[in-house]
Amino acid sequence: MRGSEVRTTRDPRLDVLRGLALVMIFINHTPGTVFENWTTRNFGFSDSAEGFVLMSGIAAGMAYGKFFTGTGPYWAGVGKIWRRVWTLYQVHLVTTVMALGIAAATAHFFGGFLMMQKNVIHVLYTKPLEFLIGVPILTHQLGYANILPLYSVLLFVSPVILWSGARWPRGVLWISGLVWLGAALLYVNFPNYPNNGGWFFNPLSWQFIFTLGLLTGLALRRGERFVPKRGWLIALCAAWLLFALLAARVQVVSDGFGHTLYLITKYLQAPWLFTAFDKTFLSVPRLSHALALAYILSVWPAVRTACASRFAAPFAMLGRHGLAVFATGVVLCYTCNGIKTVAPPSMALDVALIFGGIGVMLALAWSKDAWRRAELRVQAANS
Repeated sequence: MRGSEVRTTRDPRLDVLRGLALVMIFINHTPGTVFENWTTRNFGFSDSAEGFVLMSGIAAGMAYGKFFTGTGPYWAGVGKIWRRVWTLYQVHLVTTVMALGIAAATAHFFGGFLMMQKNVIHVLYTKPLEFLIGVPILTHQLGYANILPLYSVLLFVSPVILWSGARWPRGVLWISGLVWLGAALLYVNFPNYPNNGGWFFNPLSWQFIFTLGLLTGLALRRGERFVPKRGWLIALCAAWLLFALLAARVQVVSDGFGHTLYLITKYLQAPWLFTAFDKTFLSVPRLSHALALAYILSVWPAVRTACASRFAAPFAMLGRHGLAVFATGVVLCYTCNGIKTVAPPSMALDVALIFGGIGVMLALAWSKDAWRRAELRVQAANS
């Protein structure tokens, strides 16, 4: 084991940035509003999903790392993690059923039959028996509701990664990277029964960024950084982020970059993983952009200061209750999509849906905070 365990205070950046990611996921999952033009996916190669999975890994490493570094019972940690996986599975099934109900209600009561055709819901009536098999075994996942199955699988195997990562972090990272590379080059994915293809978020690919999060969380528990501050690395990451911004916003740069990638693929025979913008297999442009952004945010002192301010408190509150807020966001995005399917488009409607949805998520997070405070007061009174 490297170093001794250090008990660290809660880093405000993790909660705030996770809260921001949840808001942007909700906005992106309610397409057709002006607000989706201002989420992070419009300013680079990655989007909120990469950040959410990375931060989930960091949080898991910090929360459960003590059980796998020699300071806590191993099987107690396994039990806590697998109980969390069971909770994730239950939440996923509940949100899936609610999403189906919203889509069906939109079609039945308001004539919005398009809702029954989007997000692979149509499999319910084209292959009903296969649908009923695929949903509980996680092979069939509705659109906008497919992150929790990924997180469940990654968290399920995290005890092995945490135990190994606490002892051989670089070896674990190499193995994880090889799995990520092999999955893409060999087109290996989890089955998507009853449909063709595989999971939209391939766990064999996305485990790499989650593993980086776990190793980072373990390092933070020791009071260290997994990736140290280096001037050259800061400059490299900043340059890549600036270029990605230009490629996303300036057409001539975008065209030139796309043509360059085409030439690299054609004449240098570079593997497609290095030149594509594939989300399922987490291709290099997406992955490198997400990691560069995370690194810059982690070394920039102004980010910590901003996240500790009272203006960031609402996002921190959302981040503290990530699972409940995400699940609520799934239900809300299906509700908003149903409304947009049957209602005439307008700016006023978009404002009402987006800000109303964020308001509901904030209210939920606030109620959970209030509930927790009430429980602590009762415990204090009884002690």
